Amino acid sequence: MIRIEDISKTFRRRRVLDALSLAIHETDRIALIGANGAGKTTMIRCLLGEYVHAGTITVSGHRPRKDRREVLSEIGFVPQLPPPLKMPVGELIRFSSKVCHTTVDRIGGVADRLGLDLSEVDSRPFYKLSGGQKQKILVAIALGRDSKLLVFDEPTANLDPQARRALFSLISERLDEPMIISSHRLEEISGLVNRVVELDRGKVVLDDRVADAGDISEIQACEIELIQPDGAFERAIADWQFASPDGGATWTGEIAGPDRIRFLGLMTRYAGLIRSVHLKAAPNAASAQAGSIQGDPSQGDAHV
Repeated sequence: MIRIEDISKTFRRRRVLDALSLAIHETDRIALIGANGAGKTTMIRCLLGEYVHAGTITVSGHRPRKDRREVLSEIGFVPQLPPPLKMPVGELIRFSSKVCHTTVDRIGGVADRLGLDLSEVDSRPFYKLSGGQKQKILVAIALGRDSKLLVFDEPTANLDPQARRALFSLISERLDEPMIISSHRLEEISGLVNRVVELDRGKVVLDDRVADAGDISEIQACEIELIQPDGAFERAIADWQFASPDGGATWTGEIAGPDRIRFLGLMTRYAGLIRSVHLKAAPNAASAQAGSIQGDPSQGDAHV
C-alpha cells in the first residue's frame, strides 16, 4: 500500500532522514519508535506531502507531493503538536466534516466517547482550548471519518486515563485499517501494534514483527489496598477515576489493557504505601491477563 524508497531530508545542513526505505502493508499496525530527533515526525510529514525530499513515496500509487488531495483523502491523521488555529471549534468541525466527507454528528460522537462535549466549546477558538481538549478534537476528526490509513504522532499526549481508554477502544474498532503510531515510549502502545519499526538518525535500525495483541480494548478491574490512606496517592489515583468506598484505604476502578504497564508504573511510585494491587478481567471482558502486586505491610515494600 505504501512504499517509501530512499527518502532523505535535510534541515539547515542537518540530515534528518538518511536514505530511509520502508514498505507498509494493509495488515500492518506499526509502532514507529525512536529517540527525539530520530526522524519519526519528519518521515510522517513527508508521507503527508508536507516536505520536499529526495527519494520517492507512494500511497496507493499516488505521490504525496503531486497528488496531495488524493493522499490526504485516504489518511486520518493526528499531529504531535496541535495547529494554532484561531477559528471557533464549531467552524473547525463543520469545515473538517466537509473536507473529510463525513458528518458533524459522527465527529461529535467520537469526541463524546473521549469525554468532550463539543457543544460546550463550540464558540471557543481552538487555540484557546486546553491541551487535552485540543487532542480530543483532533482524534475525533481523524477517527470520525472513513480512511484507508491512520497515522498518529504521539496520540495519547495530553489525554487523561479515561480518554486513553476510550482511544484504545476506538482503535480496536478500526483493526481492518493499517496504522502508524509514532511514540518514543513503546510500552505505551505495545498492546496496539503488530510491527515495530525503530528509527535512529534518520535510518531504520529495527523492523520486527510482534505477536498480535488480540483484544486491545480489554478492560481490567483493579482493587488497591493501602497500608493507610494518603493524600498524595488520592490525588494521583483521581486521574484514573478510581473510587474509595472506605475513605482512602481501598480503591477500586478499571483500566484499559494497553494502559496496564503505565498504571503499574504509577503504582511503583507508591510501593511503600501499598499492601496489594489486584488486576483481573473486568465483567464481560473478552480476554485479559490477571496479575497482582503484593506488599509486606510490616515493611511497606511491594513486589511483582
